[in-house]
Amino acid sequence: MMDDKRILAMIPARGGSKGVHRKNLACICGKPLIAWSIDEALKSRYIDRLILSSEDAEIIQIASELGCDVPFVRPNSLAQDDTPMIEVVSHALSILGEGFSYLVLLQPTSPLRNAQDIDTCIQHCLASNAKACISMTEASKSPFWMYSVSETGYLVPFMDNDKQYTRRQDIPKAFIPNGAVYVSEIDFLRERSAFITDQTKAYIMPAERSFDIDSRLDMEICEFLLSKK
Repeated sequence: MMDDKRILAMIPARGGSKGVHRKNLACICGKPLIAWSIDEALKSRYIDRLILSSEDAEIIQIASELGCDVPFVRPNSLAQDDTPMIEVVSHALSILGEGFSYLVLLQPTSPLRNAQDIDTCIQHCLASNAKACISMTEASKSPFWMYSVSETGYLVPFMDNDKQYTRRQDIPKAFIPNGAVYVSEIDFLRERSAFITDQTKAYIMPAERSFDIDSRLDMEICEFLLSKK
């Protein structure tokens, strides 16, 4: 709880995955991937209840053993490759969203995110009375130096900007969501059906904690970085 606001956190973890088989249970530094998010969420100073949303019996069992609450089983229809995350969130809120003011979404594919990241993102949101806040990281490549290619093979600037930047130091910084922490006022989330809106604040995380696992290479990088902690 923060400022008398009760906070619900949810870890969405379905059994299927495209890039890495059974990704959410894949072992990283001796622990299943999902364990890294559960462990850090349980250290949060502000989260009042941590739940799992999953259709998979093995994930549910392991999450329960790790101390995560599993109040329901997600329908298989909401565990497909093309299921929008907001539908998964809406399903969870329809069951137990009452009595909570904010939702924190923690994707298990961000094992380098820590409890301080979670709590700081929550602080950013509540301290400024923002409707939402998500974690971001500085983009490694600037969109001001990106191009699309026309049907005839010519370069077309990706950004519609009259100014030509020749030095990296002069380019405006660009940031991208890193998938680690999403915070939103629940009523606002129900109204907008999105975390990213014109009323969403940014919490900037360093690149070394911003890996979002999508491939076997991502897993190997995260395992290397976690082994150094």
